[in-house]
Amino acid sequence: MTRKQVHLAAHFPGVNNTTVWSDPESGSHIEFGSFAQLAQTAERGLFDFLFLAEGLGLREQGGRIYDLDVVGRPDTFTVLAALAAVTEHLGLTGTINSTYNEPYEVARQFASLDHLSGGRAAWNVVTSWDAFTGENFRRGGYLAQEDRYERAKTFLRTASQIWDSWADDDVVADRATGRFLRRPDAGRFAHHDRHFDIEGRFSVPRSPQGRPVIFQAGDSEEGREFAASSADAIFSRHSQLAEAQAFYADVKGRLARHGRSRDELLVLPAATFVIGDTDAEAAELAQEVRLAQVSPATAIAFLEQLWNTDLSDHDPDGPLPAIDPVVGDDLFSQGRASVRRHRDPVEIAREWRERAQAHGWSSRELIVDVTGRQSFVGSPATVAATIDEFVQADASDGFILVPHITPGGLSRFVDDVVPLLQERGVHRTAYEGTTLRENLRLPTGPQRGVAAS
Repeated sequence: MTRKQVHLAAHFPGVNNTTVWSDPESGSHIEFGSFAQLAQTAERGLFDFLFLAEGLGLREQGGRIYDLDVVGRPDTFTVLAALAAVTEHLGLTGTINSTYNEPYEVARQFASLDHLSGGRAAWNVVTSWDAFTGENFRRGGYLAQEDRYERAKTFLRTASQIWDSWADDDVVADRATGRFLRRPDAGRFAHHDRHFDIEGRFSVPRSPQGRPVIFQAGDSEEGREFAASSADAIFSRHSQLAEAQAFYADVKGRLARHGRSRDELLVLPAATFVIGDTDAEAAELAQEVRLAQVSPATAIAFLEQLWNTDLSDHDPDGPLPAIDPVVGDDLFSQGRASVRRHRDPVEIAREWRERAQAHGWSSRELIVDVTGRQSFVGSPATVAATIDEFVQADASDGFILVPHITPGGLSRFVDDVVPLLQERGVHRTAYEGTTLRENLRLPTGPQRGVAAS
């Protein structure tokens, strides 16, 4: 039986509590050298792509900028275009919002990136649910969930129409003059509905991939259906084997009704890792990392997100708050997805208290447990075996790796784990193609062609 190949990608984590800022090896999240180092390390490990998340506004908590957002993040397209010049094979995936952008502009930016990189562009299509982000944009406000996904589907459909306005042979080589000519109707597009009422002529010829690889990150019913109908890959937050297998089966099972086969959508969970010389050493280091990631101030921030109230006077080394969470639409923490948007916060608080009492945990120790981020902990051999097991068991098609040290935190994985995956015959020893779509082994999209007249 043929063994499935493991897809690997690297996530530049940006500003969040994955990064251990106190570690002396932790570097800048603004300077280009950090982005370049992580990207080149990923390419040395023959990874499929680098992934950049993006937030359109600084988050607030209690009326103050969230501590981890102070440094911000450079513009995604600027970073990816610069990385195209210092890498040769690595895919370049950017998170671009469909709620507060416009199809023509995004289509032009991704087509340009695909040309500049030789066919390595990918778009993670996301939506925004909060008015907090909307305040930064002219339209402002926010959209209900069903409207967000409807706009996202229409946005992607419109962008695809714009990309497809150039045919393979719309650029023609004139042998007599040696010049390249454009066919008269090349680039014409029109889209009219309640979201977008646009028409014109697209200014960028068809790019090497025809259109970028499309990613989707939603875990809701709407998000899963959007991915099954329109995406090439879907991110997943499920790190436990049984949960991951259920998610994998659910999403793959939706493809047939959209006329698609199972190999046309990849499932790629985010995953963190801690590697030691032995499993015991890795477990000890993982606990140190978790305590560094969840400082007393970070523990309070997480508590406030559930309790929806100011807990600045709460002792993080004491028991959980005795009061119940405040339930309502007026959120203490703005610009952050929260568990209370999906489940009853009072019930979650009760479960947390029971867990803390059973283990004798303080508030901070409880938060360390419930926000656990190490997907893979162990020696290189253990980590390689676990990753392979997940993929062969149809729990994922690979992983997007999030190091806790930036930019050097990926090196040990590349140096010690990748060779073991190659020995198992589940990770490439050379890039198969020139475009990201080829290296992801996805069905080949429309390709740019130059015909002769």
